[in-house]
Amino acid sequence: MKPKAGVVVFPGSNCDRDTYWALEKAGFDVRYVWYKDTDIWDLHLIVLPGGFSYGDYLRPGVLASFSPVVRALWDFKGYVMGICNGFQILTEAGLLPGALTRNINGKFICEWQTVLVENSDTPFTNLFKKGQKLMIPIAHSDGRYIKGNGDFSVVFRYEENPNGSEDSIAGIISADGRIFGTMPHPERASDRILGSEDGLGVFLSVLNALKW
Repeated sequence: MKPKAGVVVFPGSNCDRDTYWALEKAGFDVRYVWYKDTDIWDLHLIVLPGGFSYGDYLRPGVLASFSPVVRALWDFKGYVMGICNGFQILTEAGLLPGALTRNINGKFICEWQTVLVENSDTPFTNLFKKGQKLMIPIAHSDGRYIKGNGDFSVVFRYEENPNGSEDSIAGIISADGRIFGTMPHPERASDRILGSEDGLGVFLSVLNALKW
């Protein structure tokens, strides 16, 4: 029996299949979760994938933050990961502190980045070493992270800050270590044929945290 993961699909998601594939490769039993669905209680991990939920109208992630599945995350006891647009949704919903704002150069950035592991003592990074360098791509217009007042820990930092994020922050985790947001896309670096398999370690770390 495998641990169960759900990939949420919003109108405008475009990384849901990539994320599904990476989770399946890591060893999860994966299913898609429609944004109106709240039947998530059998899952061990829920991933909000990248994309342009609701076309990024108003602010990226703000409309999706009011969806039934995101509201249900307040009572969900498993692990939650938000990737890129998913990270934006988590901050807009208040599940993670801070905000993702327009890149400092005002442009969409899609390129590989060297990401530094700041904290290897989390369910999402326990197979990495602190200070380890990972090659993981980014693809966003609103990826500049501004810190909020809530408690969190920095998980990833950019070696070269491409979007002007405060303190070069690329990923954070909630104070209870359960909710993780990352702007770099680990699912796009989950196989050598893609150029890097460094991102696969994120999904394998969750598997390890679940003791499966």
